[in-house]
Amino acid sequence: MSAALDTTQRFLFDDQDVRGEIATLEHSYQDILSRHPYPEPVKVLLGEMLAAAVLLSTTLKFDGLLILQARSSGPVSTLMVECSSDQEVRGIARYDDNVQSSQALHELMPGGVLAITIDPENGQRYQGIVSLEGTTLAEALNGYFATSEQLPTRFRLQADGRKARGFLLQALPADRVTDPEARAIAWEHLTVLAASLTPEEQLALDNETILHRLFHQEAVRLFTPRPVRFHCSCSAERSGNALISLGREDAMALLAEREGEIEIDCQFCNQRYLFDAAALETLFDRAAEQAQRLH
Repeated sequence: MSAALDTTQRFLFDDQDVRGEIATLEHSYQDILSRHPYPEPVKVLLGEMLAAAVLLSTTLKFDGLLILQARSSGPVSTLMVECSSDQEVRGIARYDDNVQSSQALHELMPGGVLAITIDPENGQRYQGIVSLEGTTLAEALNGYFATSEQLPTRFRLQADGRKARGFLLQALPADRVTDPEARAIAWEHLTVLAASLTPEEQLALDNETILHRLFHQEAVRLFTPRPVRFHCSCSAERSGNALISLGREDAMALLAEREGEIEIDCQFCNQRYLFDAAALETLFDRAAEQAQRLH
């Protein structure tokens, strides 16, 4: 199956200090949804989270992982999405039987918090947390950027269980336009135009048509799209390392409790990793050998 429909594409305004990004997820979105029997409202929220994570990853210059996580005491207790700097995504949701199709974000996740975590391969891990306020995830993210010291940013997110789309506008440091009042007027003008995009148009139209529909009187440059794909970073090695962290004695005790076979399931993709007594012995022998070499 081709991944051509799963992309993120940057655009720039030649006469303004503003950039944008449009993310489209279809096959990757379906790959993630196929792992769990989510109800429709959860499919929608998860799709919006996936699109948001892809958009956020494009605003950062780093090699590593961006983690977008929402938690609440409501019907949807957890939404968690990861997007790598290569735009590889995975996601999961936790919910109860009280999810109703007519509920808005504040009803599905009342009193929720939204955490954005940057986990670079080299460098310090960073996390920002904000209350999950607003009727949509896009509103919550807009509020996050409005209360932070980062550049003005606007999100528009849509998902319908089949396709997820994300649209972002972000102000850039003063370069082409240096007058603060002129910059504020230009930003207001572009965000008002962006707000006229309907949910139906966002899900149905291609990127070029969206930009022409919104900004046909502006000088806009559209860059080459980059692929987005579903990828789960779980592995037998990582599962084995989790058992090693228990220690040999506790791992063997767990093996006895599980009647000779430990099963570790990946919550994201449902992949199962099985470890019997021989596999555990091999794991701990190798770990011991590696520890000796290090010393």
